[in-house]
Amino acid sequence: MAPMRIILASSSPRRKQLLARLGLRFDIIVPAIDESRLPAEDLVEYAQRLSRQKAAAVLAHINPQPSLIIAADTIVEQHGDLLGKPPDARVAQAMLLRLRGQAHTVISGFTVRRVGDFPRIITRHARTTVHMRDYSEGEIATYIASGDPFDKAGGYAIQNTKFHPVARIEGSYSNVVGLPLEALRRALGELGLSTAL
Repeated sequence: MAPMRIILASSSPRRKQLLARLGLRFDIIVPAIDESRLPAEDLVEYAQRLSRQKAAAVLAHINPQPSLIIAADTIVEQHGDLLGKPPDARVAQAMLLRLRGQAHTVISGFTVRRVGDFPRIITRHARTTVHMRDYSEGEIATYIASGDPFDKAGGYAIQNTKFHPVARIEGSYSNVVGLPLEALRRALGELGLSTAL
């Protein structure tokens, strides 16, 4: 694969950290899209569609030089309901109480879009089942006061070592953080891009 610009289409500091683990040098361009779910849209297709739209939005703002755009979208689902980013402490508390001691699903759709010579688009997804521990209401209050829940779907971070909300998972850990590295690495390999992991 010829040297090309790699672009991460995300403002997420967690995705930036995860992608850096693959040993890649990349730029960041934050896409602006409508993230509304379509009526009766399947959750996997919803996450994948948003990742494709994010990649397309970045493509519209770059020069037509050889580039590789990586875009992703992560959703949290429980019993058919989507749990987005809580806008305030009340909603964060309700989410964390709902998830406490229960299982839910984290789905990430991602798109790798090669631009220039031999253009190609790969869109895939990863799914992880997350089992939360039975944390206390006091722990919830302390965690909310830290400010950590508010920019995270589902209102929690699996990697938060003080709150440590998760008892166990079935599937990819990095998917729950926001970027399924195992599946992404395979897709990049199909495009001829070697990674550190």
